[in-house]
Amino acid sequence: MPPPSARPREVLHAAETLLVAAAGGIAFQVIGFPGGLVSGSMLLVAVAAFAGRPMRVPLPLARVCFVLVGILLGAVVTPETLRGIAAWPMSIAILVVSTIAMFAATTCYLNLVHRWDPLSALLGASPGSMAQVLALSSELGADVQGVAIVQVMRVLLIVLGLPAGLALFGWTIAPSVSTRAGVDWSLTELALLVVVSTLLAIRMLRIRFPGGLLFGAMLGSGFLHGMNLIHATLPSWVGNAAVLTLGAVAGARFANTSPRILLSYLGAAFGSFAVAVAIAASFATLVAALLPFRIADVVVAFAPGAQDTMMVLALALHLDPIFVGAHHLTRFLVVSLAAAAAARRLVRRTPAPPRARWKRPRRGAFED
Repeated sequence: MPPPSARPREVLHAAETLLVAAAGGIAFQVIGFPGGLVSGSMLLVAVAAFAGRPMRVPLPLARVCFVLVGILLGAVVTPETLRGIAAWPMSIAILVVSTIAMFAATTCYLNLVHRWDPLSALLGASPGSMAQVLALSSELGADVQGVAIVQVMRVLLIVLGLPAGLALFGWTIAPSVSTRAGVDWSLTELALLVVVSTLLAIRMLRIRFPGGLLFGAMLGSGFLHGMNLIHATLPSWVGNAAVLTLGAVAGARFANTSPRILLSYLGAAFGSFAVAVAIAASFATLVAALLPFRIADVVVAFAPGAQDTMMVLALALHLDPIFVGAHHLTRFLVVSLAAAAAARRLVRRTPAPPRARWKRPRRGAFED
């Protein structure tokens, strides 16, 4: 626990971070950038963090926002959405193949083109599971700085480039008119929504389910709305504030990164990102051609972005959050198992040279 004298400073840092996030999100929203709230807040906070400003979001606040966003995501579920789940197994199977191909190709690229050692190349190539990858990098002696920069740049480029790319090809989806907007609902319904979603979120967190707070809240909200038990939704200003805050959480990952270190790894970051996106796009095109899904849903579901950030992006772009969430959860599980197994096997065969001692990031700094 920080000393009492440090608490006012942390409050000021958090306030500055949220103001920067609000400025970026509102600016992007005003100019009409797709998913402007999350993209703008993440970009401006990342720039401020890179410039040396103390960009921080307190962990309790971030957790509250994960629950709120989960409630918003579940609120768009309908009985028709739930019936559509039966068509997903083929798409998820293709996603598993895509994830393995992406992992292997990006590892080869970092190892052969940028001469990274095999262990660092493997962990830097991981298309997700950032927290686990950084922990493995420290534990097994990989190049932690390089892995961290490549992973954070992957998330930033996806969040900024994906909405713009969808708009460029005309694949953006206009907001649908809510069928619940004209339905009367009571404060009792809203209280039930918040309580059920929060309890499930806490339960998921305690059993260490990946992205437990967000997915637990989404599960509770989705069940209540999908079964047509309630019609209540959170006020729009609450949802917008939560999205801005989560953008700030993602952007703050650039804290403590010097320009010299960033530039030294920039080529590897952009190159590995290009390889991963090319493979993801190929498999997404295959799914869109074979199965009756909207191209925008498929593109975001197959994009190698951070699990929590992609869920927020799905909400901002008016996509199907259940479809996107199921695919990103699958990718997360595949990557988590594959990265741990492959890294430890690689270390047993060819031990990596010792690296400088790495200071573990503060809890909650990386959520992928």
